[in-house]
Amino acid sequence: MNGMSDVRLVLRSQELMIEHERVVMASSARACAPASGRMGLFWHRLRTRKTLLELTPEQLRDVGLSREQAREEGLKPFWRS
Repeated sequence: MNGMSDVRLVLRSQELMIEHERVVMASSARACAPASGRMGLFWHRLRTRKTLLELTPEQLRDVGLSREQAREEGLKPFWRS
């Protein structure tokens, strides 16, 4: 291979990595978004609040919440925002 082909391969691999990151970010956003409608919102709140109660002290520190704040939010009924 000559130098030009190597450059093209490097550039193409960079393009593929950027595209892959874009697709991963888009799919992550869709997975995190609640399903359409009120029931989807309720299920989303129920899951996230349950998960909030299971976070370790290190994870709570990362998101900037105290154990008391997490407990207060996690124990809210799913129909309350």
